[in-house]
Amino acid sequence: MPNVFLVGLMGAGKTTIGRILARKLGLRFIDSDHEIEARTGATIPWIFEIEGEASFRRREAEVIRELTGQQDLVLATGGGAILNPESRAYLKERGTVIYLRASVNSILQRTAHDKNRPLLQTADPRKKLEELMAVRDPLYTEVADIVIDTGRPNVQSMVSNILNQLETRACEAAPNCVTQAQPSMNEESTILLNVDLGERSYPISIGPALLQDQSLLARHVHGNKVAIVTNTTIAPLYLERVEAGLRAAGKQIISIVLPDGEEFKNWESLMKIFDALLANKADRKTTLVALGGGVIGDLCGYAAASYMRGVDFIQVPTTLLSQVDSSVGGKTGINHPLGKNMIGAFYQPRAVLADTTTLETLPERELAAGLAEVIKYGAVIDLPFFEWIEANIAKLVARDKGALAYAIARSCEIKADVVRQDEREGGLRAILNFGHTFGHAIEAGMGYGQWLHGEAVGCGMVMAADLSQRMGFVDAATVERVRALVAAAGLPVKAPDLGTARWLELMEVDKKNEGGAIKFILMKPLGAPCITNAPQELLLATLAASI
Repeated sequence: MPNVFLVGLMGAGKTTIGRILARKLGLRFIDSDHEIEARTGATIPWIFEIEGEASFRRREAEVIRELTGQQDLVLATGGGAILNPESRAYLKERGTVIYLRASVNSILQRTAHDKNRPLLQTADPRKKLEELMAVRDPLYTEVADIVIDTGRPNVQSMVSNILNQLETRACEAAPNCVTQAQPSMNEESTILLNVDLGERSYPISIGPALLQDQSLLARHVHGNKVAIVTNTTIAPLYLERVEAGLRAAGKQIISIVLPDGEEFKNWESLMKIFDALLANKADRKTTLVALGGGVIGDLCGYAAASYMRGVDFIQVPTTLLSQVDSSVGGKTGINHPLGKNMIGAFYQPRAVLADTTTLETLPERELAAGLAEVIKYGAVIDLPFFEWIEANIAKLVARDKGALAYAIARSCEIKADVVRQDEREGGLRAILNFGHTFGHAIEAGMGYGQWLHGEAVGCGMVMAADLSQRMGFVDAATVERVRALVAAAGLPVKAPDLGTARWLELMEVDKKNEGGAIKFILMKPLGAPCITNAPQELLLATLAASI
């Protein structure tokens, strides 16, 4: 582990976080201000008052130069250490620099009664902090390898976030671990990605035999009690293995096995999870583990978001659809007879562990359902990825390990980037619903479980492509490319005849809609999204042509 250097304004939490971080990493901790005081036998305010700030900065630069040259160190620097160009260079060259970024309001709250901050002993501390922020923030950002926002008081969460990002950086340097998916990816590689959401950031690990590593899952569990939520299909395959690894780490296990199927993503299943947690006296430090596909992930995540108003949970997706889509991004919830996923919460997991070996036991129909979500990313976000899928669809259907590994990693990269920009679907994230307005209507109209989610989305993408053409956004050749790729993945391209009135009724119950108007995610052109309403005559023409 290289040296870790913490920078940021006074009151950002460098000393507090640095001590915990050093303990977690097995490194020494030094605070540069404390080191100056130890060497001079004087306090920082005294040095400022008697010698002046310029003298203090010279002492500070000397300490930074000396300490950064040492090894196995977590160093919390003074707020103004980065003002010295040589100090900035030493920090950048000799370790990983983490900028703990705090707002002026947060710093004022933390330093209101602290008399050891000489720069804040003014008539207007707020104005002084704003001036310091204006000068220093660009310099902190310049030297930082990692930026952590410290606006919330959950220190352990911030430390976990830092550890996750340090792990990502370490993975970049490892010969068998890559952080950016490449089309020629080694099928035995472990890919480590990161969903960058400030203190809610978390890692995504993708690779073969991850469930064989008994310490990997336990590493993300911070309490002593773990509740594993799974279903009757997955439990015989992987539950005992996951239980054994957690028990070996000294964890107490609660296993909750639910019926398998979309039709069971309901209030009754959610209550079964709560019943088990309460019966076993699960507390706030209990971690939930979602071991299964998208239904289990959504149910477990919603339970975690709700139980005691929020406990940790970890996604261990075992289907292609959940590995490329539903396990990432924090959407959780249950279905309602009148609409799919209309009841739920945004709640991010602590980690996602996608063991690609689990895809070997996946039924062909489930594999095809997962490919629908892979195609989606290319169709509305990444044209080169769409073209890659077209060229490699036969390999994907045949479960070529290298092709699947790349498809999963690239899908997760795309989704992580979208979620980073729009965590709660205020605008941009809606583009990930390409094909879903039609698809959700199919699922609800046919009865949950009759069509798999991915099958409905696959057909929905063909319908969305047709509507895109009718709106003048793409040509007929593009529609045919989408239809051919969906069919090659083994997915349906003809929609069920629900009746026009029923189609419209179902599509009017959609989270994207505003003011009663149905919103569609369309292509404009292939590889780029468009969020729009559609004239009813064009929508009716698409419905008529798709049945």
